[in-house]
Amino acid sequence: MKLLDLGLRVGDTVRFRPHPSARWVRATVVGRERDGSVGVRDARGASRSLQPERLELRTQGPRGAMRWEPVVDRAARAEQLDLFVDVDPAVPEKAARPGRRR
Repeated sequence: MKLLDLGLRVGDTVRFRPHPSARWVRATVVGRERDGSVGVRDARGASRSLQPERLELRTQGPRGAMRWEPVVDRAARAEQLDLFVDVDPAVPEKAARPGRRR
């Protein structure tokens, strides 16, 4: 399986809990592991390999507010990820901006 099968991309911001009573820890997606887990790197630079059930993805809600969505819910939903994204290959820092629908 690839990251796109879960609805993730390299560089996406996710969060997880090291144990059930701990605070949420933010991390960045770095890849997919052989065993099906997701490789992430936290703010301190520590690498972890976590199961998708433990991750939540930072996404934009229907009215534009940022929210956290469980990765397994996103993977279960069929959607086209890059349908309304304008990509300018000459400018990598402005590579992905969602287009507006009217």
